[in-house]
Amino acid sequence: MRPTCLCCFLLLALLIPHRATAQKVAPEFLQQPWPAAWITQPTGDAEAYGVHYFGKRIELAAAVDSFPVFLSADNQYALFVNGELAARGPAKGDLDHWNYDRLDLAPFLQPGTNTLVARVWNAGDYRQEAQITYMTGLIVQGATPQSARVNTDTSWAYLQDDSFRPVPVSVYGPRPDMIGMYGYYVAGPGDWVEMARRVDPRTADPTSWVPARVVSYGVPRNSVGMDAREPWRLQPSLLPQMGRTAERFAAVRRASGVTPPAGFPARPVPLVVPPRTTATLLLDQSYLTNAYPTFTFRGGAGGRVVLTYAEALYEEDLRTKNNRNDIDGKVILGRQDSLFTDGSPRQVFTPLSYRTYRYVEVAIRTADDPLVIEDITAEAVGYPFERRARLTGADPAVEALLDVGWRTARLCAMDTYMDCPYWEQLQYIGDTRIQAMVTLYNTGDDRLVKNALNLMHQSRQPEGVTLSRYPTNIKQIIAPFSLWYVGMLRDYMMYGADREFVQEQLFGARQVMDYFAGFQAADGSLVNLPNWSFTDWVEEWPRGIPPMGPRGQSAILDLQLLLAYQNAEALERELGMAAFAEQYRNRAEQLATTIQAKYWNAGRGLYADTPEHDTYSQHANTLAILAGLVGEEEMPRLADRLLTGEGLSPASIYFRYYLHRALVRAGRGDDYLSWLDVWRTNLDLGLTTWAEDSNVAGARSDCHAWGSSPNVELYRTVLGIDSASPHFRTVRIEPHLGALRKIGGEMPHPAGTIAVDYDLDAGRATVTLPEGVTGEFIWEGTTTPLSGGTNAVAL
Repeated sequence: MRPTCLCCFLLLALLIPHRATAQKVAPEFLQQPWPAAWITQPTGDAEAYGVHYFGKRIELAAAVDSFPVFLSADNQYALFVNGELAARGPAKGDLDHWNYDRLDLAPFLQPGTNTLVARVWNAGDYRQEAQITYMTGLIVQGATPQSARVNTDTSWAYLQDDSFRPVPVSVYGPRPDMIGMYGYYVAGPGDWVEMARRVDPRTADPTSWVPARVVSYGVPRNSVGMDAREPWRLQPSLLPQMGRTAERFAAVRRASGVTPPAGFPARPVPLVVPPRTTATLLLDQSYLTNAYPTFTFRGGAGGRVVLTYAEALYEEDLRTKNNRNDIDGKVILGRQDSLFTDGSPRQVFTPLSYRTYRYVEVAIRTADDPLVIEDITAEAVGYPFERRARLTGADPAVEALLDVGWRTARLCAMDTYMDCPYWEQLQYIGDTRIQAMVTLYNTGDDRLVKNALNLMHQSRQPEGVTLSRYPTNIKQIIAPFSLWYVGMLRDYMMYGADREFVQEQLFGARQVMDYFAGFQAADGSLVNLPNWSFTDWVEEWPRGIPPMGPRGQSAILDLQLLLAYQNAEALERELGMAAFAEQYRNRAEQLATTIQAKYWNAGRGLYADTPEHDTYSQHANTLAILAGLVGEEEMPRLADRLLTGEGLSPASIYFRYYLHRALVRAGRGDDYLSWLDVWRTNLDLGLTTWAEDSNVAGARSDCHAWGSSPNVELYRTVLGIDSASPHFRTVRIEPHLGALRKIGGEMPHPAGTIAVDYDLDAGRATVTLPEGVTGEFIWEGTTTPLSGGTNAVAL
């Protein structure tokens, strides 16, 4: 069972604006060195793992209406003002694009004495792969003369919290010195904490600490008139503070060594673990979440508590999960926090970074002192999206698909998009293109989309190709993902509002296209493209690489390049760059001719994967349709083959985004609701988010938002709402209702909201467009013009 009411509360609560609101940046802070300095620990290795506190007290004669500051840290910070958590950050970037948050601290300040304490932690060699770093550091810059009183310098005090150590995670299974899992895990360590030595930032007094050490002054990325050597080049973050809301565990699913009292853990009911006892509790959130759990307990001197976080429990092979609701005979494996209790009357633990979990095992071993768990709570976190898209009159099963897809998209969106929140937390281009479309169709909030495109743009290597994911501290190139970056930029041009932003990105897209041109043979076909050519997780494709001929020739790679040329042409033409547009059009025409000659098998009515015509896939034929290569005569037969999949390597849940677009292009959109078998399998197996691949029972990750494409297509395909020109200036509405008789819905548009309502029994449709927006409605071969406001259309 999924606790719908609690989930709805979570999603709504995350929409509440945070009190530390973003502030505008005056030109001098964008162009000149800051008066504030980066500060760090006075002694020791500032590049090593460590948890650090920086503090300052100020006096205010009266309450203030505004107290704007800019704040950043390396790696991460949590700022407490007068004992209250005010902000977390910064958003991840690289040293040349280091983000700072713009905050107004006035809501947290009071007349008299005010205490600011920043916890800064550096994961050192144990850091997650998405974290780029230089050294431990903190910078606070006041944006006004009044708030400049908190500028970081040696007046800030420092204290090291040496109660923390990292708990590493092995990706090759359990080891004596490491927590182990089977799968690629790079999301950072757990926390090992001696509670007796832990610093509480809510009550810490910095007046007895030692002075911090100045590293260098803050320098903006676009500083004017100097050759800055400072390591961090500062830029204002595009993003707001993450949303936060309280949530509680739903139930104890199993217990040993102790009997949980009635109401625990849904309510703050104390649970007593007697002396010399080994006890285990398996807590079930009942749905997957990203949260900071907080464990409040007392006593237990000499004891230990180990917390293990998991998306699901495993069968005995430690790889298969099967139904996520089932726990009998299963074991838990995952990231851990390890707490050494000190016997004091109030001990509180919250991990340094959020944890992703549905299940949490609490393993307790007491010595001679009983341990009393006073309460277990959590604070869910995530990008503060507002869900503005909705269906009306839909079947509950369809609504369930939307809700699970939305939760998946939410959990894979923080300060960047992420492929998955538990295992990697990396922003891959292939995943992000689909996630961005989910964002635009469901929220209209383009900030995280633009942030992602910026990061991909910044990841480009000197030769022009982007990294596969960014930010990352380990270089990885998936060359075809660079082509999807060009496609994603065109997506933003079609659905986003910011034309100037697209123009700023354009030269990066050109460099990507130039890179691929260097690997084209005389006929335009790609030859021996270097690096990882991942396309999709297909069982018979090693490492997701499609079949290739002797010289690395591949229909799937050529077709992705062809689509990129078409997307690049559209971008250039819209922005008035006719010469570039013509160049890309000519290259596309040559490549299309080559693909048709090299890969089309007329006898089979299919595009082969290789020049030898020895393998076939849904992927090659999907891309051929999307590239406009398939004529009207061949389209019905090809669409039939794609639907049956007979003799074709199958598309996974990820690549079905493209497969379904191709089938709609082939005229089969009325069947869309019948194509969602793998999503229904997820629901049948108890998932509350979409699994990474189509092997749902054994998927590594239980939360991959590249599977959330129904949250686009139920609006774009079924309701038929689509952009007909750049920046959604005009609208094309062509519903594919299939067996549906009544349905409606709405979605965000840069100028407002688009709403539709279809009633086939009454023979009518109502379409409402934002004022000033025009479009067309297409139904059974008839086109009806649409204008801003409410339009009535006969069906």
